[in-house]
Amino acid sequence: MEPYSRNVFYYETDCMAIVHNSNYLRIFEEARIDHMKQSGAPYDVMEERGIKIPQIEAHVKYKNQMKYGDIFEVHVKLEKITGARVRYSYEITVPARNASIAEGWTEHCFVDKKLNIPVNLKRKLPDMYEAMETHI
Repeated sequence: MEPYSRNVFYYETDCMAIVHNSNYLRIFEEARIDHMKQSGAPYDVMEERGIKIPQIEAHVKYKNQMKYGDIFEVHVKLEKITGARVRYSYEITVPARNASIAEGWTEHCFVDKKLNIPVNLKRKLPDMYEAMETHI
């Protein structure tokens, strides 16, 4: 899988000219959506087919700073998937500085879009489950 990559936008920085800590979970989300697309289980298709994936837990360890204009990469790994939950890990790097910026993980559950109740992805959308499972 290719890492997710883009440059830091000015609006993501704070008064100290570094990326504000709240943006790291947004960056994780962007990278996760990209990873799902690359794995053959695009999130927009999953939603169209009636499944949402709310985040239920998250952790970020800040190791270094990113600044406006930095080009970063996010290396995403699907750590674990069950019928009911999925867990991703992330590492953000700035290759030009050979810097590890942050690492963390998020956990999500699968929910029926209309009923807003937990569902088993393996039973509800087995093709999507299999596409994701092959990338562990």
